[in-house]
Amino acid sequence: MDGGGELLKDPNARGILPAHALEAAFRCGWLQGAAPEAGQVQPASLDLRLGGVAYRLPFSFLPGRRQSVAQAVERHAMHRLSLDAAAVLERGCVYLVPLEEAVALPPHVSASANPKSSTGRLDVFARVITDRATEFDRIPPGYKGPLWVELSPRTFSIKVRRGSRLVQLRLRLGDAAFALEELAALNLETPLARPAAALRDGLVAFHVDTLGDGVGPIAYRARKHAGLVDVDAPKAHAAAAFWEEIRPRPGGGLVLDPDDFYILASKERVVVPPAAAAEMVAYDTLVGEFRVHYAGFFDPGFGWTDGTRAVLEVRSHEVPFLLDDGQLVGHLKYERMAARPARLYGEGLGSHYARQDLTLSKHFA
Repeated sequence: MDGGGELLKDPNARGILPAHALEAAFRCGWLQGAAPEAGQVQPASLDLRLGGVAYRLPFSFLPGRRQSVAQAVERHAMHRLSLDAAAVLERGCVYLVPLEEAVALPPHVSASANPKSSTGRLDVFARVITDRATEFDRIPPGYKGPLWVELSPRTFSIKVRRGSRLVQLRLRLGDAAFALEELAALNLETPLARPAAALRDGLVAFHVDTLGDGVGPIAYRARKHAGLVDVDAPKAHAAAAFWEEIRPRPGGGLVLDPDDFYILASKERVVVPPAAAAEMVAYDTLVGEFRVHYAGFFDPGFGWTDGTRAVLEVRSHEVPFLLDDGQLVGHLKYERMAARPARLYGEGLGSHYARQDLTLSKHFA
């Protein structure tokens, strides 16, 4: 049997499944659907494909413990939109789309989902939902059933079709968390951020850069009513038509307007060793009225070994907010891999952000 199948049968294995085990999960039925396409399986995650229909909803919702998503859709859907040919999801609207993949997880296997990096950088709100779910993006151990994704473009209308990949999934065997002493040893061996960052409650803090290098922009601000973005068309859109470059402000910092969407970068260069994966955790609003980062997965090998800046999708909440240079904006949670991936992020995988700086999504030239 291949190494991936052996890992799935190992009763002592703990951690996030690597690519070869995700492929084995299709063969044994934990993951269900058509065989993965080229580039769909990343070192520690699986891109999920949109199904053939989208339902326009008047609101976001969770189905709760007493109903399936399909039952809720039957009650609430306003309109049905075919995705067999390209279709437009309009800015400011909420849609629910069945995914091509389903799961049949054993009792010791759980899953989590996040928007892909390119999805977050388009300001598309994307969350995976399961039957009888009471939270988004979390799939409990033992769940068997379909997967759906809620999509709500906030800045640009988007063109999608059956098979478009906007979200990604991770599978975990048991508890993937590092013990605090294990993470401290990992950070000592290979600093997880550069310059080195102190660990706090098992998390790595990172801070925003609003000074830049003195040459390029410090941020991009999305233009309102800029037009339509085809999510399956890399480098097909002129960046200047969709984004305004922002230069350093006299006196420093960047004032966030609550009506605007921004792309910024971290001061630190993030490192994810081959034995680990990372996820950006929800931001604590006690230290600032803004939201950072819609997309949260960092695959093994991200920034390996020199470090790569984290790109941040930022919105202020209700009021304008001054974001100072070096201000704390988030934390990374590191988890163990069940086994090292055969190939790391950026190693010939078509990884668009392997050596990124302040970088827009792959759709813009």
